[in-house]
Amino acid sequence: MNDVIKEIYDEVRRRCMLPSNAYGLGAWDHHIELVYKIATEISYEYGANHDIVALAALLHDIASVTDKSYTEEHHIIGAQIAEELLSSYLIEKEDIELIKKCILNHRGSRLVQKTTKEEICVADADGMAHFYSVPYLLRMVYVEKNMSIDDGAEFVYNKLQRSYNKLSDKGKEIILPHYQAAKILLLKK
Repeated sequence: MNDVIKEIYDEVRRRCMLPSNAYGLGAWDHHIELVYKIATEISYEYGANHDIVALAALLHDIASVTDKSYTEEHHIIGAQIAEELLSSYLIEKEDIELIKKCILNHRGSRLVQKTTKEEICVADADGMAHFYSVPYLLRMVYVEKNMSIDDGAEFVYNKLQRSYNKLSDKGKEIILPHYQAAKILLLKK
C-alpha cells in the first residue's frame, strides 16, 4: 500500500502545481500536505486504519485543486475523483468506499455524523491544519481579501473557532493549546 500512497501523494502534489489550480502551490504546502501529515500521525492515537487515513487525507481536497468551480461541492466531486484514481490500483472496494466516506464527510461546514474512526481522524486533521497554517490564513485575508488588520485577525480567529468547535473531543484536546494561543495573538485577549 505504501507504493499506492506515494503515487497518490505525487499525483495530488502534481495537480497542486498546475497553473489551473487557482489556489496555487500553497494549497499543497500549507494545507493538503499538512492534513496528510497530521492525519497519518494521529491515526494511531485514533485507532484508525493508517493507509485509509493517508489516502483520504491526500485526496480530501483533490476536487478544489483540480477545478476551482468544484470548490462548493468539492467533498462530493472529490469522492468521485478518488474512486476514479483508486480503482486503477488493487485496493479492496470496501476500502475505496471508506476513503470516499472520509472525503464526503471531512468538511467542517457540513455537520455530518461521522461513524468511523477514519472519518473522524481525517475531519479532525483537516480542522487542525488551520491552526498550523495561521500565516497562510493571514496572507489570504490581507493579500487576497485586502482586509484591514483588525478585520483580518477577527476573520482568521472566527475560522479557527469554527474549526475548533467542529473537532471531536480528542481533536479538541490535541489542539487546545494552539486554539488558546491563537485567541491571544489574534484577539489580544
